[in-house]
Amino acid sequence: QVQLAESGGGWVQPGGSLRLSCAASGRTSSDYAWGWFRQDTGKEREFVAATRFNGASTKIADSATGRFTISRDRAKNMVFLQMNNLKPEDTAVYYCAVGTRWVASAMFLERHYDYWGQGIQVTVSS
Repeated sequence: QVQLAESGGGWVQPGGSLRLSCAASGRTSSDYAWGWFRQDTGKEREFVAATRFNGASTKIADSATGRFTISRDRAKNMVFLQMNNLKPEDTAVYYCAVGTRWVASAMFLERHYDYWGQGIQVTVSS
């Protein structure tokens, strides 16, 4: 069993930056997939970014390319989402998720993730 806890959310003005962290308790594997999703009020949850915990592969959504970076710290069992040049449309609850295997070209799909965090609010407004 893996439990996930997100941190680092909050309010930021457009153009600002935030760094989200996701810490896992329980056993994880270097082959696990770690992902970030987000959901704004009244909208479906959408994929943001994913990484294989061994660093061999990463995926970034088109909406985040060039602005967001996903990274991991294997020693601390943590994954991070660095978000730069934030826009109002990035406002959402951000969720960390872990899947027990990396499925190439399909990690944008929620069904490949087995564990989810509670989510953390990110608000971008002036």
